[in-house]
Amino acid sequence: MSYSFNQYLLLSFVTFLFVAALTPLMRKIAIKTGVVDKPNAAHKTHKEPVPYLGGVAIVIGVVVISLAAVLIKDFSTKNLLLALSILIPAKVMAFMGLIDDVKGLAPWPRLIVQTVTGLIVAGILIATKTIGTPANNIVIDAFITIFWIVGITNSINFFDNLDGGAAGAVAAASFFSFLIAFAQGQILVSALAIVIAGAMIGFLLWNKVPAKIYMGDSGALFLGILISVLTIRLNPNVKPVINSWAVPVMLLAVPVLDTCVAVISRLSRRISPFTGGRDHLSHRLIRIGIERKKAALSLWTLSVVFAFGAYLVVKSGNSIITLASLILWLGLFIFFIRIPATD
Repeated sequence: MSYSFNQYLLLSFVTFLFVAALTPLMRKIAIKTGVVDKPNAAHKTHKEPVPYLGGVAIVIGVVVISLAAVLIKDFSTKNLLLALSILIPAKVMAFMGLIDDVKGLAPWPRLIVQTVTGLIVAGILIATKTIGTPANNIVIDAFITIFWIVGITNSINFFDNLDGGAAGAVAAASFFSFLIAFAQGQILVSALAIVIAGAMIGFLLWNKVPAKIYMGDSGALFLGILISVLTIRLNPNVKPVINSWAVPVMLLAVPVLDTCVAVISRLSRRISPFTGGRDHLSHRLIRIGIERKKAALSLWTLSVVFAFGAYLVVKSGNSIITLASLILWLGLFIFFIRIPATD
């Protein structure tokens, strides 16, 4: 199976149209069934109820287009199984997220399901030898893979706290993942990455400030599994190996930064990391006087800067870019952590 660059772009465009058309339909269903995010908690920043189920549109769009691409272009049992090895765990997480959106779930059952899912996916990746940059030690590979999947899944979920924030960050990460995977000839990774990018842009038409619909936990957890597995399957093939390991982190540097700032801030205040609060990057930007729309644009810009840096590392193999990205990340961490966590 192979695609030209233009065929990949067409695949992304079809996904964009599909999700852009399906999202308003899911919005109507959410309003009719009462599946809305009500501003009834202290950490909520919106004033009026906003429909959920945007995540359902994302799930349907990504799954349908991805499987259609496999079936139409070059169907084989191997290709189908490789696609399903990512999509099925992601759909399981999306279903759990949907239950949480509708009824609410405690943090620990969610974490247990995420860990079990991570364990299963790690086993699949190790067995199929599809880890992009393996440590060549089963125990280490399993630990890193599970930690990455659970960590990034929660990071994307945490980062979904501002209109368009998570969708924009995932769009940047997936698009530059596509560019890297395409250059390395990773066909399935390229296809899934460009499909996700198209889905995010289609969803952003409805999710940008002011959001008309939210992706909810169903969308955030689905995307978290997909982008975590996508980046760990990505093979940058750049030396020294530390650069290859740095690429996935750079692609998702902003959601990781958001999680680190929020978790460390909460622990320092003796608050559970799983407790919702207005202490994320977006809240801190707004707290220093930046408008919501400009805050979203700022976070999108940072996401693009880090993801582009990852692309440049792969193209050039220059460790200075990796070091500069680390210094920038640490500088941003200091900047954000010094902003008051509460009003």
